Amino acid sequence: MLRYEGIRYVSEKQVVVLDIGCAYTKFGYAGEAAPRGIIRTEVKCPETKEIRQIFHYKDTQDLYQLLVEFIHQLFFKHVVITPKDIRVVVIESLLSPTQFRDTLAKVMFRHFEIGSLMILPSHLMATSSLGTDTALVLDVGYQEATLIPIYKGVPVLKAWQALPLAAQAVHQYINQELKTKVPDVDITEKLIEDIKVRTCFVTTLERSNKLETDDFPAPPPSVKYPGRKSFEIPGYIREKSFEVLWERDNDNLSIPTMILDAIVKCSIDSRRELAENILLIGGTTMAKGFVSRLKTELLTLLRSNLYSEKLKLTTFKFHTAPSKPNYTAWLGGAIFGTADLPSRYITKENYLQLNRVPDWVCLVDNQKETFSYNM
Repeated sequence: MLRYEGIRYVSEKQVVVLDIGCAYTKFGYAGEAAPRGIIRTEVKCPETKEIRQIFHYKDTQDLYQLLVEFIHQLFFKHVVITPKDIRVVVIESLLSPTQFRDTLAKVMFRHFEIGSLMILPSHLMATSSLGTDTALVLDVGYQEATLIPIYKGVPVLKAWQALPLAAQAVHQYINQELKTKVPDVDITEKLIEDIKVRTCFVTTLERSNKLETDDFPAPPPSVKYPGRKSFEIPGYIREKSFEVLWERDNDNLSIPTMILDAIVKCSIDSRRELAENILLIGGTTMAKGFVSRLKTELLTLLRSNLYSEKLKLTTFKFHTAPSKPNYTAWLGGAIFGTADLPSRYITKENYLQLNRVPDWVCLVDNQKETFSYNM
């Protein structure tokens, strides 16, 4: 009892910060340098007893039930506080579905009765840890890669880019190849992710150009994966697993073209500054060789016919955030959460009265004379 009361007393002075991603959720307190923990965004369904990912919901009611189970586990098992009347900061993508945001707010206020909620855009929060207000933020997570330029603290929404090129595409390739090479091994999502992190890497552009030709280089050595049933991972799988991120589709789009297309859509006077302030976030960007390959791809594309006339750039510079890329957005939210900004919070009283979440992009919700957030 004393331990519980002590934790509750500390929590009243701090703000809980949550970054709910498609694959992993980061949680902790505002003002701290790193999250208290990172857990998978999944929950055991009480009805079917199956492990389900939160973002694989059927409808709004199904999402509500999944979030109730997941948030309950998050607060009482991991953060270890009672959520009643506390302040919560949630980091979300600007491209996140409105359905998810509204359902999450309903769960927070009506089921767990939190005191107030602040929803912050992940791309903008990622720049809070850099000491700059201008950056080209590329988030390569699990389901998709999203890019939004931030110029003078304002997201340039007309230049946003998104493609389904992320960890999920890499996992699909590894899964297909392993089923052919080791059919007697039970291939699970956790096993694929472990193989990707431990053994796979992003190859160089020079080697990549030769992989599909007759002059293909010798593959890297195979490695033996230890487990209940040890098996060998061929070298070509280790090298080619990340190639899907760089292959252009029918519209000539890939991760490097996302960056260049976004810069083209920005004003001319901001292009050079954005090109020299690129920030990579998301777990997929932590792959060995990712940054080096991205730099080479960008410089090569600049000399191609596609962009040689559109962009007169010569260099690209990348920021090194004071955290791992997979929780940089969380760190920005933890920094922002320490500021006393009552007008940015949605209070429980306001939510129960209006029964909706304000949209900060909407002009109606930005008119103070018609809508007040800190009633």
